[in-house]
Amino acid sequence: MGSTERIRNVAKRVAKWARAGHQMVVVPSAMSGETNRLLGLAKELAPARADSAYNRELDMLAATGEQASSALLAIALQAEGMESVSYAGWQVPIRTNSAYTKARIESIDDQKVRGDLAAGRVVIVTGFQGVDDAGHITTLGRGGSDTSAVAVAAAMKADECLIYTDVDGVYTTDPRVVPEARRLQTVSFEEMLEMASLGSKVLQIRSVEFAGKYKVPMRVLSSFTPWDIDINVEAKSGTLITFEEDEKMEQAVVSGIAFNRDEAKISVLGVPDKPGIAYQILGAVADANIEVDVIIQNVSKDGKTDFSFTVHRNDYARTIDLLKDKVLPALGAQEVTGDARICKVSIVGIGMRSHVGIASKMFRCLSEEGINIQMISTSEIKTSVVIDEKYMELAVRALHRVFELDQPAA
Repeated sequence: MGSTERIRNVAKRVAKWARAGHQMVVVPSAMSGETNRLLGLAKELAPARADSAYNRELDMLAATGEQASSALLAIALQAEGMESVSYAGWQVPIRTNSAYTKARIESIDDQKVRGDLAAGRVVIVTGFQGVDDAGHITTLGRGGSDTSAVAVAAAMKADECLIYTDVDGVYTTDPRVVPEARRLQTVSFEEMLEMASLGSKVLQIRSVEFAGKYKVPMRVLSSFTPWDIDINVEAKSGTLITFEEDEKMEQAVVSGIAFNRDEAKISVLGVPDKPGIAYQILGAVADANIEVDVIIQNVSKDGKTDFSFTVHRNDYARTIDLLKDKVLPALGAQEVTGDARICKVSIVGIGMRSHVGIASKMFRCLSEEGINIQMISTSEIKTSVVIDEKYMELAVRALHRVFELDQPAA
């Protein structure tokens, strides 16, 4: 949606699907850079504040970006000879809570949309936004358009939710790091959820969570393919995120490698080893609205232990200050140390459930490359390690090679 020409191409693509007999509901994002431009204007007028009144106005402002692109797309579709109508989130309505700038969808009334579809119209619904019980416009935060699309698909019980983005599917890892990375034909919902949470930028985790809750099949496709590509080819392109685990998927022990540069490690040293210590440390961090990821507590020695965890790099300095000013004195711990030059690398695959030795194979690979592991976190279908940031690309390339991810699954 970066220009009128791109909007025209989107309209031609949508019209192609509609003429093939599909009922279409389209959820566009704002034009490229528009949301940042609008929020930048707000910051020029007044510095950002955390209060509700300010955030309400930010939502009023930011929501206009999607409203403009939706109306423009409707106009472009009408120029293509397609009956079309656009709605803002509050007109549907898409009901949310009142957490301005990061609202959560609570319900969607599909009556109006179904009426238009039955009348043969293409319906366009603004992404990224909704309305609370008091009638105030709300926005859903980062990735809100993807989340809106999946939520509308769930409400309409759609056959499939197509997410058009700047990549042509989900890859075994980032092709910019590993040129041999392979596009996956299918990936399970559980794998996609892990990849999104671990740093993959293809889909926002909230949209994947919503798809999982309501069992909405999703397909990730490229918005850069020609609009006149054969519809049967397009319908099978990209990557299908599915809820069915077939035998072929089980044979792929590791499906992908995710990585995240945006982490920082914090250690509280010399903590008294007694009940409630973890809560005292992490409770204070949670109260400051700081999310914690990997957590490790070392074995006690002489009644003392070390407690380490990771946070987003943007929260690193604030977390250090919080621990030094409030937590350290209360605990009687020795000191707080940190490292903002770490990263997290993860292997993901539903096949890991039924195969032993996958983690040890990962550790051996990193050892052979001379990469020291600082922290480890596991779940049923993933293993994550925290390592020095300078080794990230080396680790990803080595793991991709060791697990033969450049080779199609047997």
